Amino acid sequence: MKIYFCIFVFPFLTFSAFAQQSWIRINQLGYLKESIKVAVLLDKENLNINSFELIDAETNKSVFKDRPVSFGRYGNFESTYRLNFSEFEKEGTYYIKADNIISPQFKISNDVYNGTADFILRYMRQQRCGYNPLLKDSCHIEDGYIIDHPELTGEHIDVTGGWHDASDYLQYLTTSANATYQMLFAYWKNSLIFGDNYDAAGNEGSNGIPDILDEVKWGLDWLVKMNPDSGFMFNQIADDRDHQGFRLPNHDSVDYGKGFERPVYFITGQKQGVCKYKNRTTGVSSSAAKYASAFALGYNLLKKFYPEFCEPLLNKAVDAYEFAKTDLGVCQTASCLSPYFYEEDNYVDDLELAATQLFRSLNDSTYLKEAVEWGKIEPFTPWMGADTARHYQWYPFINLGHYYLSTSEDESVSDRFKNYYRIGLEKVYKRGEDNPFLFGIPFIWCSNNLVSAILTQARLYNEVTGDEKYLEMEASLRDWLFGCNPWGTSMIIGLPEKGDYPVDPHSAFTALYDYSIDGGLVDGPVYSTIYNNLIGIRLYNDDEYSESQPGPAVYHDDYGDYSTNEPTMDGTASLSFYLSAMEKSGKRKR
Repeated sequence: MKIYFCIFVFPFLTFSAFAQQSWIRINQLGYLKESIKVAVLLDKENLNINSFELIDAETNKSVFKDRPVSFGRYGNFESTYRLNFSEFEKEGTYYIKADNIISPQFKISNDVYNGTADFILRYMRQQRCGYNPLLKDSCHIEDGYIIDHPELTGEHIDVTGGWHDASDYLQYLTTSANATYQMLFAYWKNSLIFGDNYDAAGNEGSNGIPDILDEVKWGLDWLVKMNPDSGFMFNQIADDRDHQGFRLPNHDSVDYGKGFERPVYFITGQKQGVCKYKNRTTGVSSSAAKYASAFALGYNLLKKFYPEFCEPLLNKAVDAYEFAKTDLGVCQTASCLSPYFYEEDNYVDDLELAATQLFRSLNDSTYLKEAVEWGKIEPFTPWMGADTARHYQWYPFINLGHYYLSTSEDESVSDRFKNYYRIGLEKVYKRGEDNPFLFGIPFIWCSNNLVSAILTQARLYNEVTGDEKYLEMEASLRDWLFGCNPWGTSMIIGLPEKGDYPVDPHSAFTALYDYSIDGGLVDGPVYSTIYNNLIGIRLYNDDEYSESQPGPAVYHDDYGDYSTNEPTMDGTASLSFYLSAMEKSGKRKR
């Protein structure tokens, strides 16, 4: 629910002059004691602030005072300031006061991230296709019928399972394989953080396996179905004919021409699209290599729990990687009735990551050499530092292959790929250094996914180099996701529990049935120019953030805004590493 911090808590302050023009934005989740801690003040007038204070919420006494740093105008705000209180490390509950402007209360404690990595898994379970633990019912059990295969088009294949991509019910190999890999990576790095409160089906109850691996296994099961044989792969289930209004997945009645069966797109390496619109596919590499990475790391991490299931995964990873090299190019998702699809334009990052995983699994230096060569082609993910990009044009949004190579025993390789990570971070840093949120991310569709990517890259870069240059940017982007943004809202549904977070996301679960979809990371703000030109978008309620919309970008907590307020499965999964790393950091510093 929305929590608005009431002015009657501080009756001695006068708010009437500032109620609709001044805000202090903070990380609502809170701050680790030894972390960088910054709030941002926004004002619509030319306000001159010379100092700010940190106030103990229990005693209302000032415990810290400093001068703010002015950043001048930002969009519709005439005055903006960064209020840095990093020096203060005492645990407690506080608020910030600058003149007569106060912030919401927040905690300083090393436990503020505890449980957050497990919390986002709630959304992953809600996204399950086949048996859905939230509904206690199954959906899409007749999936599906093959299309675009030279001989098997029209035949049935069992591909039930996996996750729905977002609030529609399409399923993509692209995002599902990446989500699976991201959760595997999170577990590999921070295995002790994840709990065991759900069983393999996603129902409450321990099964002796960390919940994140239950979710990974659900994804891998589906990937195996979608790649039943060597060189025989599928890229997606259904298409945008799905978009026929809100309904629950177990009540999905969309007819693609064969009753309740949905089309399953065979990977051809050529342009696809059975209706008006077609994609720009040029090969198989981006999809096949994603299979390979997920299978290889899945083999390494799940064989302790599922030895029989994992036995063939390594061979499937090798086959997928070799197939990826037979037809170099990108394999994009297919649309039908609208021009919107995932326009992935790069694939060498996928080949690099797959090769690093096979090297780690097989210790064959050939894979290491190939990984290095693939990595040299794309030193940084091209959206970094750019003002815009097409939808999912550069995907995944982070190249985790660079991380593995930055830890190579070969110093020249290690140095090269550490520098590649630095180049990408520097581009984002330079683009954001002049605004009060240090926000150098382009406001394109799914901007929050890009935030997650840079957070991950910044955290890994600091780990392997010790370079602290980007720590303040990292902290600012972390805080952005939890409310230190122009709108003052968290971008994760239900987190923190008593904060301001999305309550009206673009989802049938909430819009029609008021089901909780806690844990989902919503798309995030987009350029106003993008929002104003999207097809079929409208607001169904008053814009509660109208006073604080910055102008160049917009965000709406409204189910009609699918561009900013739709949670995505892959974006959510991509936070699993970073949130677990923050919890791990807090526990280490106690």
